[in-house]
Amino acid sequence: MRTVPLNIAMVGTRGVPARYGGFETAVEEVGRRLADAGHRVRVYCRHPSGPTAAARGQRRRAAPERYLGMELVHLPALRRRSLETLSHTALSVGHLVRHRTDVAFVFNAANAPLLPGLRLARIPVATHVDGLEWRRAKWGPAGRRYYRVAEALAVRWSDALIADARGIADYYASEFGAATRQIAYGAPVIDPGHEALAGLDLTPGGYHLVVARFEPENHVLEAVEGYVASPAVKPLVVVGSAPYSTAYTQAVTRAADDPRVRLLGGVWDAAVLDQLYANALTYVHGHSVGGTNPSLLRAVGAGAATVAWDVPFNREVLRDDGRYFDDPASLAALLTQAEADTDAVAARGRALVARARDYDWDDVAAAYQTLAQDLAARRVRPSASGRRRRGGRPVRTQAREQGSQGQGSQAPEPRTEAR
Repeated sequence: MRTVPLNIAMVGTRGVPARYGGFETAVEEVGRRLADAGHRVRVYCRHPSGPTAAARGQRRRAAPERYLGMELVHLPALRRRSLETLSHTALSVGHLVRHRTDVAFVFNAANAPLLPGLRLARIPVATHVDGLEWRRAKWGPAGRRYYRVAEALAVRWSDALIADARGIADYYASEFGAATRQIAYGAPVIDPGHEALAGLDLTPGGYHLVVARFEPENHVLEAVEGYVASPAVKPLVVVGSAPYSTAYTQAVTRAADDPRVRLLGGVWDAAVLDQLYANALTYVHGHSVGGTNPSLLRAVGAGAATVAWDVPFNREVLRDDGRYFDDPASLAALLTQAEADTDAVAARGRALVARARDYDWDDVAAAYQTLAQDLAARRVRPSASGRRRRGGRPVRTQAREQGSQGQGSQAPEPRTEAR
């Protein structure tokens, strides 16, 4: 990538190094490439302390000032689910206004109420709107209303919107008449070996895998229930946890009262997690609301034959090489078939590795660079008022009508956090 150097700020995530989710991985992969291309990249990070860090066995440590060529600004956050993101972003925007930049990328539509600060400072901003947060069961009525309002404010106050999946782009077009830049995530093609499996008492091809945060819209409970209802012989390995909820975790634990199910909790070693993906007979992906999911792309890049919850976001990535379920019974049937025909499963995994090459981080970073140039040159203007259209069609219907036709105008990760 060669262009006039810009000062680029990346705001609204936990920051880097990426240890939590898809946003953090995108910031790391894109930011390091933009820095390599000669841009000055500033990433706003949350202090590496508090309950989340403690849960991972990390001690409080001095925050680094640079990482992979990026400048890091560490600021605190209120450690409450409803306030953590917004409080940290508010401090980040305050710092950003005092230490100006050419362009800002803001991640998560929930941060939209803070965009006027950037607009008053005349800093061009693109908001990555992520998925349909208001559909997440963890939010009560007030939280869902907030996210609906935040979507509208992101449309109104952003100079550009970034969508990571065709279904999300369709949703904003249908709901608001708003244009988006469709830029998904990268899918690293990996061949990590299998030596870590012995320590987990696993063998290559000898287990089914779930990697997800324990939340209802990720359908971990349905995945466990479907597996338990099946006659599968190979164990089900479940990686993940619920940082803010115990009720759903308890439901998953009760459903997993079967000697064939192994709940590993969080796995924070990326190399071990890569080996779990790459050596699973099947990867069961229950995510349903988050757009193009980094955990799904990581599984694809590892060649894991994937059985996914039947929504357009997952079909867009997997196409005909995926298998799809929408309740425990349909998953039970698919897992039974997988164990009966392991050669066909392996073939689907190999096909998905080829599919992963459509999701290249270099292409992703190039798309962000182009958008940054357009923002800095004021070639991008808000395309909609933020008012919802009457009679807009549901995103699921629109995406199914259009089918899985690739990435649109732009080409397109995680630990156990998988959104």
